[in-house]
Amino acid sequence: MQNPIIVALDVPSAEQALSLAREVAPFVGAFKVGKELFVSAGPEFVRQLRATGASVFLDLKFHDIPNTVAKAVAAATRLDVQMLTIHAGGGSEMMRAAEKSAQDTARNLGRPAPLVLGVTVLTSMDSSALEELGGETDVAAHVERLARLAATSGLRGLVCSPLELTALRGFLPTTMQLVTPGIRTGNEKADDQKRTLSPREAIAAGASWLVVGRPIYAAPNPAEAARAILGSLA
Repeated sequence: MQNPIIVALDVPSAEQALSLAREVAPFVGAFKVGKELFVSAGPEFVRQLRATGASVFLDLKFHDIPNTVAKAVAAATRLDVQMLTIHAGGGSEMMRAAEKSAQDTARNLGRPAPLVLGVTVLTSMDSSALEELGGETDVAAHVERLARLAATSGLRGLVCSPLELTALRGFLPTTMQLVTPGIRTGNEKADDQKRTLSPREAIAAGASWLVVGRPIYAAPNPAEAARAILGSLA
């Protein structure tokens, strides 16, 4: 079985991120580079991280017109990332363009296409937050609608809350990879993640990958925290 732990490098500098990556590398399967780190450290940091042999999940959540997203996905593919995110709310045409761009660019480079992941509903959002937007207020119903749209648009993976895993596994193709943030061990302070599960619970519910941020990077000993999470999955 692959190591399903993706560590979120949600730290402000390349130096901190590389230090953290080296420290926890023996216990994790990949690293997530999000907006803060990418804006501060840029594509060169991704190249440095890839040079260590690590797999990279570029979490920038592209959401724009189809042509613009396709070009962004092509650039990410040339950067040699293994996963990247787009907002499923961008619609089927945008999602199809993103997947086609990943496949075509990777084929031209002679490498595997990155996994383009559709983001359904952010894990910080609940029914009240959806109500503010003036649309569907049932989180589960909205997630299902976007998940079905992503699958019919050709995406091979989704980002979803741990609490949607069981429902999604009930109707999505078995090949669909589900990447799950909102993972908590129970030892953290309350934060903005409202829909969470433990690592073991999330895997049992059908997660393919677990994005773990604060429980590792904010731990007194990140390597020990990562080792303990991996051990809890055995």
